[in-house]
Amino acid sequence: MNGHASALAEAHLPDEQTSAFAREAIGDLSQRPKRLSPKYFYDATGSELFEAITRLPEYYPTRTELSILRDRGSDIAALVPKGAALIEFGAGATTKVRLLLERCTIGAYVPVDISGDFLKDQADTLRKDLPGLAVYPVAADFTAPFALPAEIATMPKVGFFPGSTLGNFEPHEACRFLRSARDILGKDALMVIGVDLEKDERVLYDAYNDAAGVTARFNLNVLVRINRELGGNFDLSAFTHRAIYNRERHRIEMHLISKKSQSVRLLGTSLAFRAGESIHTESSYKYSLDRFTALARGSGWTPRESWTDKAGMFSVHALVASD
Repeated sequence: MNGHASALAEAHLPDEQTSAFAREAIGDLSQRPKRLSPKYFYDATGSELFEAITRLPEYYPTRTELSILRDRGSDIAALVPKGAALIEFGAGATTKVRLLLERCTIGAYVPVDISGDFLKDQADTLRKDLPGLAVYPVAADFTAPFALPAEIATMPKVGFFPGSTLGNFEPHEACRFLRSARDILGKDALMVIGVDLEKDERVLYDAYNDAAGVTARFNLNVLVRINRELGGNFDLSAFTHRAIYNRERHRIEMHLISKKSQSVRLLGTSLAFRAGESIHTESSYKYSLDRFTALARGSGWTPRESWTDKAGMFSVHALVASD
């Protein structure tokens, strides 16, 4: 048994989801360069902080995507079969999905997210507001295969993946996710997906380095989560948030930078950090319309329609599952 496996065995972690978090965190932080998966941002606090980010003046994606969903809602609704089950991958706050629920005749709503507590709270609120809507939350890692509720088996399927979360994946991971989503939703399924577009670099920089420091707290919260759930001893004051635009790779990169040489312990494993060393916590790829269309086609989807705001900041796409 190697050191990582031994540490996990001795820890008696309470569930498989926490064990998977531990395995990934120890493995990724033992590498150079160090990294952490952005899916672990979203505990209850992380989810709340992200919702706060979406309301910041510098953060354009949420309000721009909402404007497209409002302005083009009728066009999107015309593509959605009546009585369809709407499956939202990585469901957060229900603001965006409510716009579809208002315009479409939906038979059931299936929010899927790794943050179980936040998911339950949002589902309970939606049931109260829309008592006639069947809501079947699924607590799962939406980047991996998962089972849909039996109650929607006979319904047409529509996937919903807003917020340009696809941009958090490396291109090969985005392709794998889109193929997995196609397999989960099935033949002839529709996917409505938000994709952030390339734009002026200053706009991008400001969106991920807000003046209020909310994005910095969101980034650092992943270390708070590691300390709480995995017994880590990260000193948050010894790390700082940094977000930069990588022009060659068309992506914003978020990092946590170690301010000094230090050692952190996590489940019996010692992790060394050099002064200035980075933990790469997230990438956010920005696409052109042509590059996203090529990605979709190569992942088993046929582009049906696409819509952008007048300034060309953001895009929403309707895709149909190919045979």
